[in-house]
Amino acid sequence: MSVRRNGPALAVLAAISLVWGFNWVVLKIGVRHADPFEFLAWRFALAAACLFGAATLLRRPVRLVHAPQVLLIGLLQTTATFALATWALKIGAVGKTAVLNYTMPFWVTLLAWPVLGERPSPAQGVALGVGLLGLLLLIQPHGVPGAPEFLALASGIAWGLGVVVTKRLQSRTGIDTLSLIAWQVLLGGAALTVLAVMFPGPPAVWSAELVLAIVYNGVLVSALGWFLWFWALARLDAGLASFGILAVPVLGALFSAALLGERPGGLELVGMALIVVALALAARAAIQRTT
Repeated sequence: MSVRRNGPALAVLAAISLVWGFNWVVLKIGVRHADPFEFLAWRFALAAACLFGAATLLRRPVRLVHAPQVLLIGLLQTTATFALATWALKIGAVGKTAVLNYTMPFWVTLLAWPVLGERPSPAQGVALGVGLLGLLLLIQPHGVPGAPEFLALASGIAWGLGVVVTKRLQSRTGIDTLSLIAWQVLLGGAALTVLAVMFPGPPAVWSAELVLAIVYNGVLVSALGWFLWFWALARLDAGLASFGILAVPVLGALFSAALLGERPGGLELVGMALIVVALALAARAAIQRTT
């Protein structure tokens, strides 16, 4: 595959990065007004309605196929990833949560080797080493890392597992992309609804900010954004697709600093910078392998 041939997919990844980067601030605002599980339940209910509506209008197949694999993808990429990340965001800082969540490409690189046969190159190995150093500085700047760091890191691992399972399913079947994303959002969102019922928080304080946050997340981020992500993932090497959205945590940290006034400490900034450098190195290595 050439970079020119994959131009549309790479352009889509750039657009996703902007929408998802700003969403870290939107999420932080949203969970000020609602419990994380309840917020996510509303978010993915709206997203599922949009996706199944689009599939019906476009006359795309909506029958659930490969149910066990799709359920697993939904539990990993929707339930676990977003429950852990949003919980971390509720009690932690936006910039750090975004960066730790986007360690996902490192886990994809490690897991894609035994599962997909995509062996990491020496350059990707260097990137992993740099990323590990940055990760240690970021999660342990002043001693033992706290719950927000563990939750955000776990969300990145869950996302990485979901990416590998998705890529494996797409490579072995002719599953329709829109159907896949609609069902994984519906099934993963249903699990989040169960969590919201089992572990209720304070009642939501409905306001214009909360409604706009849910609409932004349900329509732009979870429906359109996830559809485009799966579309790009089907056309790119798993490592390249994952590293292609490396701008998201950078944008999340920048938006949080500009709009929320968050200021990470010195070691945390160094850790974030090293992780971003590692992501850039790995992205370049992944692109070189596809040219």
